[in-house]
Amino acid sequence: MRAVFPGSFDPATQGHLDVARRAAGMFDEVVMCVLTNPRKTGRLPLAERLALLTDMTSDLANVTVDSSTGRLLVDYCRGAGIDVIVRGTRSVGDLEHELPMAQMNRHLTGIETLFVPTTPAYAYISSTLIAATAAPAYSRDA
Repeated sequence: MRAVFPGSFDPATQGHLDVARRAAGMFDEVVMCVLTNPRKTGRLPLAERLALLTDMTSDLANVTVDSSTGRLLVDYCRGAGIDVIVRGTRSVGDLEHELPMAQMNRHLTGIETLFVPTTPAYAYISSTLIAATAAPAYSRDA
């Protein structure tokens, strides 16, 4: 079974890597898909995010990296033959944000969402906080 772990990954964090590793143990293949919105400007260029994710997951044989721009995630899933969306959750707030989308995705397409609670050591990490506190260069150890 194939799963997608979508996100902006701007930048990717150890929390993202933790979710990817755990999902890799549950599925035959996990695609980390960098989603981009053409109406928004990311902090890191798409090519850098893809390279960073590829580097971070190089030891995970069943994890691949891809991107999608401007279309619905469920459309990406249909086109790629993906059955499950993996979402990491750090808090109840994350779940409150993600649950309605998961329910609508299932209602419209039958695609399930698996929520993976964060490992406590990474619960405080967010891409937004890292980007806000990082110097112009960032560390892939974040």
